[in-house]
Amino acid sequence: MAGFWGRRKREQDAATAAQDAELSHQAGRALVDVDERIRVTTEELEFAEAELGPAATQGLRDALGAVRTHLGEAFHLNQLNHDEIPDTVEELRTRNARIVQLCAWADDLLDERTAALSDAVERVRRAPEVLAGVRTSAETLRSRIPGARDSVERLAARYAPSALAQVQGAPDEASQVLDFALHSADVSSRRRAAGNAEEANLALEAATESVRRAQSLLDGVDDFEIEALRAESTLADVIADSRGDIVRARNAPATPEVAAATSALEAALSALPPTGTKTDPFRELTRLREANTALDDVIAKAQARAANPLPSPDLVRHAIDDADRQLAVAANVISSHRGYIGPDARTRLAEAERTRAEIDALPSDEESREPALRHARRTAQLASEALALAQRDIDNSRGNDWGGGWGGRGGRGGGMGDAVGGILGGLVIGGLIGDIFD
Repeated sequence: MAGFWGRRKREQDAATAAQDAELSHQAGRALVDVDERIRVTTEELEFAEAELGPAATQGLRDALGAVRTHLGEAFHLNQLNHDEIPDTVEELRTRNARIVQLCAWADDLLDERTAALSDAVERVRRAPEVLAGVRTSAETLRSRIPGARDSVERLAARYAPSALAQVQGAPDEASQVLDFALHSADVSSRRRAAGNAEEANLALEAATESVRRAQSLLDGVDDFEIEALRAESTLADVIADSRGDIVRARNAPATPEVAAATSALEAALSALPPTGTKTDPFRELTRLREANTALDDVIAKAQARAANPLPSPDLVRHAIDDADRQLAVAANVISSHRGYIGPDARTRLAEAERTRAEIDALPSDEESREPALRHARRTAQLASEALALAQRDIDNSRGNDWGGGWGGRGGRGGGMGDAVGGILGGLVIGGLIGDIFD
């Protein structure tokens, strides 16, 4: 048996040694790779700065600085592994793992920064092609401007100025934006020819963005008519639905909210412009939809309230008064005999007091009646339970006439249980009678 365990330990040690040797090899290989990566990336940075300027390459420059700092730590750890001072296996393993970790981090950081920079470099190298595309797109979009002006003029005969506000000046604005795009393209070409790469790139970005802006403006004019027609169609549906809602409101529970919402919807319908006049279907649809939704909401609320009517103010007041009476009695009994009262009765009393406080925190409106009644009944129930538990604790103390109760206080309990029982019975009967008359 000893031979078996000895052989198994030797096998485990050999496997661990092989893993440590592989880790050491990985650490050395990683150091060489990252050191070479820094050299190559530094050369790439110089070329990128020549094409993009120093501002655009600042991120990669900062990354190289951070990588050099951490690589210095990795080289120092590797030096410790090979100096004349003996090291334990654990020390070597820890250092090699740290070297691999630092090199992996350096690789990831340089990958991220060089990838972002390579995209920018590619765009710059394609600058002549991009500039040609900007000029071609600008001319194509400029040819759409007369048609856009005609569309706006035609739409102005049908729709109100408020509806056309979003597209009224779009053709003129698109023309100005395209002028700026061509100017920016010319600036980019001149700056690049002068060797000012950074300003050339900024001008190129401005040119391409201006072309996109002009296209968006002209597309907005083309899309407006379709959107307006869609709004008019939806408005017709909402008008029909609103008239049906007004009829339905007459059969809904009569509440001030329903009456007010019905009047508001009728006013919104009356405010619609007559046929043949210029309209703003977007604004009219918004107003009518809001009034329609408001009426739907109050009708649903009124119907729900009719199905579940609110308790009367008198019922709520009586329930709160009953809860206060039961709470006061329970609190008085427990306070007067604290030495006999255990945790159950005290817990019920504390919960009853907390529930009672929630009633006072409710807002003073009719929507608070239902939760107030619920809290009042819960308070009364908890107070009744607290009193019953207090009676139990006092009754249990009878068996130990002079012994300490829960509080360790001596005293005779004769007759006290009967007294509390009478109080409890009176409260229960009183509560039942109160509920009957409520």
